[in-house]
Amino acid sequence: MVSLGCDACIVGRNVEKTERVAKDIATARPGARVLGFGSIDVRKVESLQDAVERCVQALGGIDFLIAGAAGNFLSPITQLSTNAFKSVMDIDVLGSYNTVKAAMPYLLQSAAKHRSDGTTAPPGGTGGRIIFVSATMHYSGVPLQTHVSVAKAGVDAMSNALAIEMGPRGLTSNVIAPGPIAATEGMDRLSRKEDLAKLYARVPLGRFGTVAEIANATVFLFSDAGNYVNGEVLVVDGAAWRTHGGDPGSGFEYPDFLLRDEVVTGVKGGKKAKL
Repeated sequence: MVSLGCDACIVGRNVEKTERVAKDIATARPGARVLGFGSIDVRKVESLQDAVERCVQALGGIDFLIAGAAGNFLSPITQLSTNAFKSVMDIDVLGSYNTVKAAMPYLLQSAAKHRSDGTTAPPGGTGGRIIFVSATMHYSGVPLQTHVSVAKAGVDAMSNALAIEMGPRGLTSNVIAPGPIAATEGMDRLSRKEDLAKLYARVPLGRFGTVAEIANATVFLFSDAGNYVNGEVLVVDGAAWRTHGGDPGSGFEYPDFLLRDEVVTGVKGGKKAKL
């Protein structure tokens, strides 16, 4: 989006990391303005409201919103504490809700300004669009991912409700559900290196996706091509969810791993907490 002319604000918990990523994104286009606001807790709407106001003050408004707050780890239910479950719900569901809630007044302004009648291009380009970043685990259920499956099902439901409630105001809400994406923190934390060849083979296209392919899906939904797309889930996973290829935790032997009550090892993202 930045390479195509957008300026942007990104938020994160870690100040140094968020500012570093913002500077990196800004290199996509000479003269791009990309602001990184760290020390933001998506579980607290006041924190996001402050970030939104700073963004609007610097850039003049908000046309597009990507709600991608996520927390994940591998754990069977027998080792998943109530606090661990709640933590994922707070980050994914409440965090996404707070993000949208904080930005909604400006998104509605943009939607009114850039509304399309389907026959002529929106004046001044598109705007008033939301993308939630979800997942595919909850479509059929996968082991070790109860917490994130429940959370992402909630995110999908939130997007659907927004599409219905805000559609009459010209705002669109959609979901991108990535599959296994190479060179991302999620796959690095939740996959064992010794399982990668097996995971590749189970993806119908025989590989993991790329960050660029998720970016292209984002451009589609935010562009004129997505003017009439609302309340949809765009799965970008090479059909992986249909074979459970690349699912976090799918390298662990099912159901033996669960029946032995083993603890997840060999990954950076695991929980040992008991009920």
